Amino acid sequence: MPETLPLRRQPPTRLRRLPVRQIICLVPFALVALWAANNWSLVASGVSRLAGADIGWLLMGAATTGMCWVAASCVRQGTVVERLPVARLLASQFAAGAANHLLPAGLGAHVVTLRFMRGCGIPLDRSTAALALYSLVEAVARIGLLLALVLAFPDALRLNELVPPGRAVLTALVVTVAVIAVAAITLAAIPRLRRFIAGFLRTALTDARALHKRPSRALALWGGALAFPLLQAGVLVCVALGLPVWWPHIVVAYLAASIAAGFIPAPGGIGSVEPALAVALVMVGAPLVVATATVLGFRFLTVWLPLLPGVAVLAALVRWRVL
Repeated sequence: MPETLPLRRQPPTRLRRLPVRQIICLVPFALVALWAANNWSLVASGVSRLAGADIGWLLMGAATTGMCWVAASCVRQGTVVERLPVARLLASQFAAGAANHLLPAGLGAHVVTLRFMRGCGIPLDRSTAALALYSLVEAVARIGLLLALVLAFPDALRLNELVPPGRAVLTALVVTVAVIAVAAITLAAIPRLRRFIAGFLRTALTDARALHKRPSRALALWGGALAFPLLQAGVLVCVALGLPVWWPHIVVAYLAASIAAGFIPAPGGIGSVEPALAVALVMVGAPLVVATATVLGFRFLTVWLPLLPGVAVLAALVRWRVL
């Protein structure tokens, strides 16, 4: 019989010796540093606005900002029947807030939440349906709050100045009809895609019915969805002290600006929330210069200040294989 030669072990390559997970954990820090360097004037303006604010109201705004993650965690828990671990859920939502500013259209937060739910043993189809339910409930709650407040305070926004010209309305209608038509043609032409979407909708509707049969889940879902924008608006009210604007009008301005900025898929709303919120504050009677400084202070408190700790938590969750 021929003598068999022992197999030689391949020497480890340099690529295999690279600490890939550690490198991935450092990427968010590099992106945050790059963004801060490119937007240093905004960061400095936000800091200067907060430096002149009352310390008591500033601490109130910081505490209200922290409650926003509790509200977001309640909504996430309300989208699934299974009980999620509370501490890890809060940590994941804090990390999702940071990831939301690294990818456009809220994809960063959805990716973090999807990974978290998959780690909790929830199947992929039901995790995806939970994300869709979260987005739907959040939009319905935000628009419902805005309509209720506009009816309660009809003089808050000068709506006649917000109505676009007729040509813009016609263009928007044509684009909407074209998008619907393309979607319908695509579904009719690709049976596999049609079956996938039909299965996804069945799963989403089944889960939604099961959740609304549980009062605790329904309360967490809708209560958190209503509380989150109100808490964010509360932070703006804390920072906006000194503006010659009644606080309910500031809440209306925040809701209108956040809905308008949602149509622009910018990472974390950077570059879309700021001008929309400044315009909305001017619409309710604030001077432009003071409104701009207020918006920068609000964004510093809710976005830029928690960004670095959020990235650190995100890196830790990735390192510990929670995500």
